[in-house]
Amino acid sequence: MTDKARLLWDFRGPAAAQTAAHHVIHLNEFFERESFTCYETGVLKQSPMWQSAYAIVDLTDAQALREILKPHRGQRIAEGS
Repeated sequence: MTDKARLLWDFRGPAAAQTAAHHVIHLNEFFERESFTCYETGVLKQSPMWQSAYAIVDLTDAQALREILKPHRGQRIAEGS
């Protein structure tokens, strides 16, 4: 079992939901094109004016992906929790 990381990109304002959803399209395109494994992408609704696009990746790839994709923040996800 490997630990995973959730990389997050935050968008705020009245267009946050549309911007986050559009960002997910680009994340999916990136992971189709590159050799990194992505387990899931999506949008988290933090509030009506704050949405986050996310990608769940292997923890071992998180540092390299941080440098390439420049997420605003990240969270470690322990396997089995």
